[in-house]
Formats: sequence, structure tokens, C-alpha cells
Amino acid sequence: MNHEQILGLGMDLVEIDRIQQSLDRFGDRFLEKIFHPSEIEYARTQSRPALPLAARFAAKEAASKAFGTGIGESLPWLGLEVCRRSTGEPFLRFHHAGATLAQTRGVTRSLVTLTHTRTHSAATVILIGP
Repeated sequence: MNHEQILGLGMDLVEIDRIQQSLDRFGDRFLEKIFHPSEIEYARTQSRPALPLAARFAAKEAASKAFGTGIGESLPWLGLEVCRRSTGEPFLRFHHAGATLAQTRGVTRSLVTLTHTRTHSAATVILIGP
């Protein structure tokens, strides 16, 4: 019998133009402050890199809402990474302070969904634990 439960739920919506403006203005400095190398690498393979970056930005914000912490000391931007399974399904990988927070809260897995329109990206994150 599976006794998993939802530990947190978060959702966020991001304007893709806002991410593009930060990318244009701050370039690599912006990228390296917010995104893991794998996230940057993936975005650069896409015809519109701001689109997957906006989705990942939204996922990080959604995760911070699911934890109830916001982005900050206990869950910094680089404390989590949006990865993709071979099927394309997104999932979260926690690092450093993010890994500590996830372990403290009993998070054993996450469910992530990303979506886009021409102008916006959105993400929903569900944190699951025993």
C-alpha cells in the first residue's frame, strides 16, 4: 500500500519577454545566477531560448511556492534544477541548500508540468513524500 502524500503545491506564470530582456541586458551573468549549466545548454539548443528558460524560471518559482519559502537562502535559484527524462517529462533535481530543504521536508519526488503560449510560460510543481 502506497502512503505517499502531497507535501506542497505551487504554480507560477512568467512573461517570456521579461526573461528575454534579462538575457539581452545581462547575458551570461543572468543565466549563471539563475540556471544550471544543463538548463542553459538545453535552452541554447532551442530556436527560442527564452521560452524554455522562462518555463524553468516559472518551475523554480513554483517549487519555492510549494515549499512555502520563496526563492532565498533556504531555496536559492541554483538550489534546484529542472531536468528532463528521456521521455521529455520534466522533474526537479535538488542541490545544496535545496537538497537539504527537500530532505528536511521529506520530499521523495516531485511532479512538474511546464506549458507555454506565445507570450507566457507557466509551471506547476507538486512535492510528494511519505
